[in-house]
Amino acid sequence: MIQFLLNRELRSERALDPNTTVLQYLREYRGKTGTKEGCASGDCGACTVVVGELVGDRLRYRTLNSCLTFVSALHGKQLISVEDLKDQGRLHSVQQAMVDCHGSQCGFCTPGFVMSLFALQKNADAVNEYDPHQAHEALAGNLCRCTGYRPILEAAEQACCAKQPDQFDAREAETIAQLKAIAPREMAELSDGEKRCLSPLTVAELAEVYAANPDARLLAGGTDLALEVTQFHRELPVMIHVGQITEMKQVQTADRHIEIGAAAPLTDCYAALAAEYPDFGELLQRFASLQIRNQGTLGGNIGNASPIGDSPPLLIALGADVVLRKGVNSRTLPLEDYFIDYKVTARQPGEFIEKVRVPRATPDRLFRAYKVSKRLDDDISAVCAAFDLQITDGVVADARVAFGGMAATPKRAAACEATLNGAPWNQQTVEAACDALAEDFTPLTDFRASREYRLLVAQNLLRKCFLEQHAPKTETRVTAYV
Repeated sequence: MIQFLLNRELRSERALDPNTTVLQYLREYRGKTGTKEGCASGDCGACTVVVGELVGDRLRYRTLNSCLTFVSALHGKQLISVEDLKDQGRLHSVQQAMVDCHGSQCGFCTPGFVMSLFALQKNADAVNEYDPHQAHEALAGNLCRCTGYRPILEAAEQACCAKQPDQFDAREAETIAQLKAIAPREMAELSDGEKRCLSPLTVAELAEVYAANPDARLLAGGTDLALEVTQFHRELPVMIHVGQITEMKQVQTADRHIEIGAAAPLTDCYAALAAEYPDFGELLQRFASLQIRNQGTLGGNIGNASPIGDSPPLLIALGADVVLRKGVNSRTLPLEDYFIDYKVTARQPGEFIEKVRVPRATPDRLFRAYKVSKRLDDDISAVCAAFDLQITDGVVADARVAFGGMAATPKRAAACEATLNGAPWNQQTVEAACDALAEDFTPLTDFRASREYRLLVAQNLLRKCFLEQHAPKTETRVTAYV
């Protein structure tokens, strides 16, 4: 059984298909049709909802794509949909702002925008404070095809600057007490009799359950796994949800490395990674949308082994390790050795990613990362590049160069590195290293880019890294796009 709050109503679900998404649950089971399905892939934001959860003794509100969220992920949380905002016949201030600023035309996308504005308003650092950057980030995952974004951004400004206490503030203490009462205390199971989803609470429980069900699909944020249900119409017989395991959601900075639990949402990874590597932080802000980053995990981005995943090239260049667990045994593997072939990894049956260890930055190394995509926001890379260089007295003492989108796996550029290592850090060396990239990669042509384009972009990103190191930074480095 799982328990959660549907706004203020306690819901206990025992016999429910665990393949049911939150979007389906709202529309088909609860009759709340304000939340819309636009793409069923997490791209448009029409299905945006807000989930409230306890962080210590405080409530935290985050947006999610309900089309990519399975109901089991709601266990112990509060689900808020657009119908819940109106109170005693009065529109919520974010809804009123959309009306006042003419932010809606056909209206299909409006509920999603309203929920993103609601979370933006709730998470504002202070009353009557508006940060344009935060507004753009909050709305980047919501697409409007008719009104245009200027009036919606004006609505965001009005909503933040005219923030007033609402019914959620008035009932905060009550909500916190309700969430504490239903906080998970033992492993939960959601099943319709044929399919099931297990939600262990500890790493030890996960290891035991996964060993007993090695064919189960591991579910973290679900932003990739859910596509098998929503896009390919497959059924997932057994899932193991890792989102309740506190140990695997922690982000800790030690003396020599950052330790990131495999179930930590990307939003929670941002501060630690950006503090050490600003380019990593900038790339994370272009990683899909805020809704996806609130769900998706670093462990999941590695685990799905996509050749165009945004984080693996950066982590490989930095020399990150993954800690793999099976039963009571753990092993640590350099991330570059984790990827074997397209969608093939070194993970054994019953083995899972427990954590990721990223070396901390040192003053003697230069780290640069670049993402090239067709859209600036909410898009997948055509090419992703990362360079970690140690340059001593004008000579490249050590080079780690990694790319995504250039091969069947994210991988290092061995010939390029060999050309750089021990050579002067100058234009001539860089050009030779660019030529060597043609030995490292034979990229594919697909709908994102041609093989010729990808190779030229990869070479130009190395040139860009060199030029930036010799000139003041004048613009954001990772915001290159086609």
